Amino acid sequence: MLKNRKATARWFHAFADETRLAIIERLSEGEQCVCFHLKTLKDAGIVTDRPEGRWVYYSLSPKILGEVEEYIKSVKESHRDRKVTNCCE
Repeated sequence: MLKNRKATARWFHAFADETRLAIIERLSEGEQCVCFHLKTLKDAGIVTDRPEGRWVYYSLSPKILGEVEEYIKSVKESHRDRKVTNCCE
């Protein structure tokens, strides 16, 4: 089910902060030059950067967001298909 637990843990760590969620929401509107500390989001691969002159523009990584979506879908499908059993059987 899970290709890379380490990467998945980094994604959810990155999502687990209100300020970082606000940054993600802002970047969902398109590439922007921002003055925030984005290390955790960059380390998780959620945000990419592109330097242009003395500025750096940031955007969301569609590839990683797709992988996060696939992970959540797989967990949801596994849960839906799971049969309840008695732990003592």
